[in-house]
Amino acid sequence: MAIINKASAVWQGGLKDGKGEISTKSGALSSQPYGFNTRFEGEPGTNPEELLGAAHAACFTMALSLILGEAGLTADRMETTATVSLEKKDDGFEITKVHLDLKGSVPGADQAKFEELAAKAKDGCPVSKLFKAEITMDATLD
Repeated sequence: MAIINKASAVWQGGLKDGKGEISTKSGALSSQPYGFNTRFEGEPGTNPEELLGAAHAACFTMALSLILGEAGLTADRMETTATVSLEKKDDGFEITKVHLDLKGSVPGADQAKFEELAAKAKDGCPVSKLFKAEITMDATLD
C-alpha cells in the first residue's frame, strides 16, 4: 500500500510579477510565499529548489539512520545540508546537481565505515532515486 502525501501550490499573475503560495497537508507549510523574486533574486520566501533540498536532506539522513541501525550503530547526531544547483540551459532551467554535506557523530564508527554506509543511504534514499541529476556527497565523522 502506498503512503500518500500532498502539497499544493497556488499562483497568481505573470512569471516576474506574480506571487505564489505553497502549503502541505500536514500544515508544516501553510501559504508559504514563493515567486520569481524568492527563486532568482534572493528575496525572503521559499522556492522549489530549496524545498527539494530540504526533502532530500531529510530523506537521506533518515535512510542513513536505518542503515546505521542495521550495522549495529546509532548516531548521536547527524546534520545534512543539500545544495541544489539550478542552471540555465538552452531549453530553460535544469536542476543539474545536488550535493549532500553530512556531518555526524556516530560512536563506534570509523571514517571509512561512515562513508560506506552514507554512500549506501545516498543511493537508496527514495528522494535520491527521484533525481536524475548528479548527486554528490561529503560525509565527515566528528
